[in-house]
Amino acid sequence: MKFNITGRNVTVSDGMKDQIDRKLGKLSKFFKEDTICNVTLSTEKNKYRVEVTIPVKDGVIRAEEITPDKFQSLDMVVDVIERQIRKYRTKLINRQQAADFSDAFAEELEDELGEDEIQIERTKHFNLKPMTPEEACLQMELVGHTFFVFQNGDTGNIAVVYKRKSGNYGLIEPEY
Repeated sequence: MKFNITGRNVTVSDGMKDQIDRKLGKLSKFFKEDTICNVTLSTEKNKYRVEVTIPVKDGVIRAEEITPDKFQSLDMVVDVIERQIRKYRTKLINRQQAADFSDAFAEELEDELGEDEIQIERTKHFNLKPMTPEEACLQMELVGHTFFVFQNGDTGNIAVVYKRKSGNYGLIEPEY
């Protein structure tokens, strides 16, 4: 596993790089050697944010934690990533698919509204792979978002799954 470590508003010390290598390195048994793990460290008002993103087959495993201590944030992120890997592997095994975590998949769409006018802050492009709505719900949970855009493998249409306030899932699919 290869680590791409980035610091925003913070200098990443050699000690922190070693900790990242040691803590996230134990997860490398689940991935191929050429898998890239993106780690972003940032600081905001005496709080440290650690974000980890790992591309996997048909999706992304992502976690983010904010605490007053950067090492505590790293420990918490590693715990979340380990749980997500276990959950992802269990789902794959239940579907009798091979657990190949190496293929890259781009990130989900994300845009925010400005105060007075709509400003698109970030545009993301990604390949749509056909999947079932159940697989899309799993991917949505893995990236930790409330919606996920995908191509429905049953109908071929572009669709969106989303998490409702009740905790259940919804599916939006246009009729042509």
